Amino acid sequence: MEVKVGQGVLEIVEGDITQQDTEAVVNAANTSLLGGGGVDGAIHRAGGPQILEECRQIGGCPTGEARITTGGNLRARYVIHTVGPVYRDGLHREPELLASCYRESLKMASAKGIKTVAFPSISTGAYGYPMEAAARIALKTVKDYLAEHPEIQRVRFVLFGRPAYEVYEKALKESFK
Repeated sequence: MEVKVGQGVLEIVEGDITQQDTEAVVNAANTSLLGGGGVDGAIHRAGGPQILEECRQIGGCPTGEARITTGGNLRARYVIHTVGPVYRDGLHREPELLASCYRESLKMASAKGIKTVAFPSISTGAYGYPMEAAARIALKTVKDYLAEHPEIQRVRFVLFGRPAYEVYEKALKESFK
């Protein structure tokens, strides 16, 4: 499913973030940037040791911020690493930090001249962010950014599994009523 936002397109697909043909993929990383489980582990495995070596040189990333490396063996030329919040109860800046992940990743893309970006659903795996709330924050943040930044042509949310896709599909439809 896709919708036009400003000069760009926002789309949702069910699939594998490591197989995307966008210029950049976003990694839901941990603060060390040294690999982990879920999306982070998959990107590091598929991208190869070059990504890990660049992450070692960067030296970590605080929650809500973003860093960039090459894509290693991925189809994407770049990996934008962002650290989502661990969900506690929604009262410890989690919504603000989650929105910042998307915004800072897109700012990084704009600064590098990247026109197409693929995101996973940040913080909804091991970090426990409720999927419905996370989808609303993610889609609103990206929609707002695209409306103001015509240099980004396409943002794709790559959802792992049909249930995640359906949550994002519902949230996307609701955000364009």
